[in-house]
Amino acid sequence: MIKEHPHFKIKVFFDAATFTLSYVVYDEKSKDAVIIDSVLDFDSHSGEYSYTSAQKVVDFIKEQELELRYILETHAHADHLSASVFLKEHFPTAKIGIGKNIQIVQSEFSRLFNLDIPTDGSQFDELFEDEQKVCAGTLEFKVLFTPGHTPACTSLLFEDAVFTGDALFMPDYGTGRCDFPKGSAEDLYESIKNKLYSLPDETIVYTGHDYQPGGRELRFCATIKEQKESNIRLKERTTQEEFVKFRKERDATLNAPKLLLPSIQVNIDAGHLPETESNGLRYLKIPLLRK
Repeated sequence: MIKEHPHFKIKVFFDAATFTLSYVVYDEKSKDAVIIDSVLDFDSHSGEYSYTSAQKVVDFIKEQELELRYILETHAHADHLSASVFLKEHFPTAKIGIGKNIQIVQSEFSRLFNLDIPTDGSQFDELFEDEQKVCAGTLEFKVLFTPGHTPACTSLLFEDAVFTGDALFMPDYGTGRCDFPKGSAEDLYESIKNKLYSLPDETIVYTGHDYQPGGRELRFCATIKEQKESNIRLKERTTQEEFVKFRKERDATLNAPKLLLPSIQVNIDAGHLPETESNGLRYLKIPLLRK
């Protein structure tokens, strides 16, 4: 599925196992491209992983003869593992980029998992500042810090298209949860109302997931105007008090994402899998937390 914009195109990939949307934004003329929020396939029951989803992205980029400039992460995902390292192996000159507040998430979760990793973001090739404009060949995007779901969440604005990760979903599903460490419903409200809803009404929101409520068909984009008028959790007229109350009550009923524990410890390390041990296998940690 390809969406067309005046100066670029967007190839859409959907991973049904995790309801994740990945995107390739590319300039058909210059061949410059970026990837947003890639997926590594992981079976939590068997521990088996593969690059089936990511290979589809690789194949598309090679078929279109694109020049990959960036492998972008909107945040350290808690529901799927990133395939950024695999992609970088195929496209060595591409930079893995994320917002600089990943350092906060790294510090928080490296303590939980007792990981011996840097917490300065140095695993990533580039750490973005809020409001930074980034050139990716002929493509240009603006980084918008939109914390709340996590403190490191960023949205990526390409002209009339904004990729919101887990901050803002389709209008019939609402927004991301805010109960992860250092998450904040108050911050998410401010991020959406003051940053995303201040964009022009015709700006198209591309979401990081679509959970297809009620079994409806896949949807992944809506205008800012549509979001402000009909988002079931946060309309333009919704007060902060209303949103925070709903979000805290709702989040208290939610289970942890199925892939939370494997995802976080890989994704805060820029998608690197643990080192192979003496028996030739890699191992992820599972903390035991007594209720």
